[in-house]
Amino acid sequence: MSTGPGAASVPAPEPHDSPPAPDSPASTGRPVRKSSMFSSLKVRNYRLFFMGQVVSNIGTWMQRIAQDWLVLSLTGSSAAVGITTALQFLPMLLFGLYGGVLVDRLRKRPTLLVTQSSMAVTALALAVLTLTGQVQVWHVYVAAFTVGLATVVDNPARQSFVSELVGPRQLQNAVSLNSANFQSARLVGPAVAGILITGVGTGYAFLFNGLSFIAPLTGLVLMRARELHVVERAPRGKGQLREGVRYVTGRPELIWPIVLVGFVGTFAFNFPVFLSAFADDVFHAGAGAYSMFNTLMAVGSVVGALLAARRGTSRLRLLIAAALVFGALEMVAATTPTLWMFALLMVPLGLFGMTVNVTTNTSIQMSTDPAMRGRVMALYMMVFLGGTPVGAPIVGWVTDTYGARVGLAAGGAVAAAAAAVIGLILARVGNLRLSVGWHRGHPRVRFVPREQREELAPAA
Repeated sequence: MSTGPGAASVPAPEPHDSPPAPDSPASTGRPVRKSSMFSSLKVRNYRLFFMGQVVSNIGTWMQRIAQDWLVLSLTGSSAAVGITTALQFLPMLLFGLYGGVLVDRLRKRPTLLVTQSSMAVTALALAVLTLTGQVQVWHVYVAAFTVGLATVVDNPARQSFVSELVGPRQLQNAVSLNSANFQSARLVGPAVAGILITGVGTGYAFLFNGLSFIAPLTGLVLMRARELHVVERAPRGKGQLREGVRYVTGRPELIWPIVLVGFVGTFAFNFPVFLSAFADDVFHAGAGAYSMFNTLMAVGSVVGALLAARRGTSRLRLLIAAALVFGALEMVAATTPTLWMFALLMVPLGLFGMTVNVTTNTSIQMSTDPAMRGRVMALYMMVFLGGTPVGAPIVGWVTDTYGARVGLAAGGAVAAAAAAVIGLILARVGNLRLSVGWHRGHPRVRFVPREQREELAPAA
């Protein structure tokens, strides 16, 4: 069910998987205690999943860095980097919703075994081409598109599989730790990739990524099926795609966060284009600087994900505020005169970017019926990642034509403007009004329910 018009201002509702107990904080109105930062790792199946992803994510980041740098080396064009990124996410834009329908019908663990294996084979093929000196830019394009096809099913399957691993009560913690896991890999992957690129070439980064899939595949095989939380699969039927779209569009707490991350993902999250251009064209510092930028952004992202793991709820107003700050930081970073000032800004950029990502992900999952989760998460990933094929070439063209600073500033401006507009829409839907006052000697600006604003107003 929809949580009603107040969803913009209140915490995300209890997960649909199970209602709160009569004496639970959620039912009595008592404050919800913050969970332990690593509580979901006590679950054996999730621990296997988590450890497998640690290794695989490092390989994924190594391949991302190597792929972007290889294309830039082969073509000398930021637009070509944007095309590569676009091809990797184009399948999500075209087929993302169909992938969600399949995920709701299929068992998640066998599905992930297939998708992860296909991505491993693609990485190994690219490694062979590169190491033998036969690689051409169209080979990279084909590999990126092939990975994108696997991602159409793999992404919503992995997202929705988390609830089967840990159950509803640990869902937010597990989603946040997944994000911390992925971003922690950025601390290792880019650094190792930079060493390999400058030392022995990009081919070994692709090779490592292909072999790294052994870890998650082993974890999936070793899981105990009897310990998974059973989620009813959607039966095969007509109109399931339309049903998923109607489900989302009828709920403000789902549709508006998805619209916001669509703008952010399309125009402001094109960091392969932005950072490679700043490293190569603005600061003339090479692959080492590009790896450093990604690593510092990962530091902030890990902090943001771990802070999210400690929070007991996901508030949409936090999402709006984080998106506003994220856009503003991009505009500030675009004006920085030195490499080190730009590099230091990567830390808060990573923190607020990850806050946007995790807050959207957890609030959507916790507000969605389990039978619809594959389709809803597919729509979310289609908008967030599928917008890249539209945004990356545009951002790449702006960067090539007007410079990296203009491209980054424009992306930040779009993100901040979208956050401001959608924040006002959510406030209106949630029957909220702006409250300006003082709290403990400091000015405080916030949205409050209209009734509360009227009660606080002095009598005439």
